[in-house]
Amino acid sequence: MRRMFTGGFKGRVADEVHAVRGVSFDVKVGEVVGVLGSNGSGKSTLLGAIAGLLPPTQGTVMVRHQAVLLGVNAALNKHLSGNRNIYLGCLAMGMSMAEIRDRIDEVAEFTELGKALQRPLRTYSSGMRARLAFAIATLQQPEILLIDEALAVGDRRFRKKSLDRVREIQANTGTIVMVTHNLNEIRSTCTRALWIDEGELRMDGAVDEVVDLYESGS
Repeated sequence: MRRMFTGGFKGRVADEVHAVRGVSFDVKVGEVVGVLGSNGSGKSTLLGAIAGLLPPTQGTVMVRHQAVLLGVNAALNKHLSGNRNIYLGCLAMGMSMAEIRDRIDEVAEFTELGKALQRPLRTYSSGMRARLAFAIATLQQPEILLIDEALAVGDRRFRKKSLDRVREIQANTGTIVMVTHNLNEIRSTCTRALWIDEGELRMDGAVDEVVDLYESGS
């Protein structure tokens, strides 16, 4: 199978602290890769680099298709209503106004936010914002979907529905890289796992092997 993207780079912030260093791996079409590690280990920096939002100071990141980054702080306008954010998000993905009008009810139904979609986003909880962002980002089949803890703030039922959609994307040969602290989600959803430890790639391999070692604290 052809490679979707490869990475080998260093992310750096002030005072020469390396957020990610010496990380090198490739992801193939249709893989669902779970990224695990403690807080501050560099997981979000890694996704930001793959998405092109955080250019590496050394090394390269090669991505063959547009990557969609979905995080708990997704770029939504807090002053606009949920409905207006749906329009803006879909326009940003290249959809026409006619396409959006045809499918806006589909997005609204998936969010289960009801009349709250008429309210400004600033009145939403983090879970409500995550529902909206996920529904927008997955309306069209993304070739590469990067999920940064975006499912962690939803309730159990919505997380299950979201994971079902992740599996649908994979079934249609979409490629997914997801950061989560929920090891059960990694076990049940991912085809491969990466363990990032203090900015370095500690382990890359079969899901159960990586998760078991991570849980053991070895």
